[in-house]
Amino acid sequence: MRVACLFSGGKDSCFALFWALYQGFEPILVTMKSAEYSLMFHHPNIEKTKLQAEAVGVKQVIVETDDKNELKDLEKTLKELEVEGIVTGALASEYQKQRIDNIGEELGVPTYSPIWHKRDQLLPEILEYFEIYISAVSAEGMGEDLLGKPFSELTKRKIKGIHPMLEGGEGETFVADAPFFKHAIKIKGWKTTWDGVRGVAEIK
Repeated sequence: MRVACLFSGGKDSCFALFWALYQGFEPILVTMKSAEYSLMFHHPNIEKTKLQAEAVGVKQVIVETDDKNELKDLEKTLKELEVEGIVTGALASEYQKQRIDNIGEELGVPTYSPIWHKRDQLLPEILEYFEIYISAVSAEGMGEDLLGKPFSELTKRKIKGIHPMLEGGEGETFVADAPFFKHAIKIKGWKTTWDGVRGVAEIK
């Protein structure tokens, strides 16, 4: 079954891709390069997702868009790819899941969100098997010192009010290795920016 995996390079979309491969699906990575503060799609290190696609050995399509046209452009791309299903890494955001489900209905294909509401089961697995780094922070209690650090560092701190999987938009991540990667991505350095409230770590 040929499916589109909505892929940002973060932990949730990587786990969803892992699930799709395990199901025996034929995944195509669809990566949306949208506005910096899009409510739908991840922004930091989008260009570096090409390295992840190469490490997994799957085809990738990167769609350049903006926050006004991103859903329309996504639907157009999925239609052109003639996929038979859509896989997302939605974990708790009704806003994101409903919009992808609506696109699936328009195209007449099923949507799959394998980690939906599975925070407690997912966290131990990704900490054990995935090499994950924090690529953005944007919430009180999360400072510049977390940028570019392993995701496990965040879980150790247990910051009050922060979703342990960052599903509330408090931060974003990048996966450098996973069980289904043919090789790890070696990150040699980060370029960080910080405005006093939020920050981003770009892979050098």
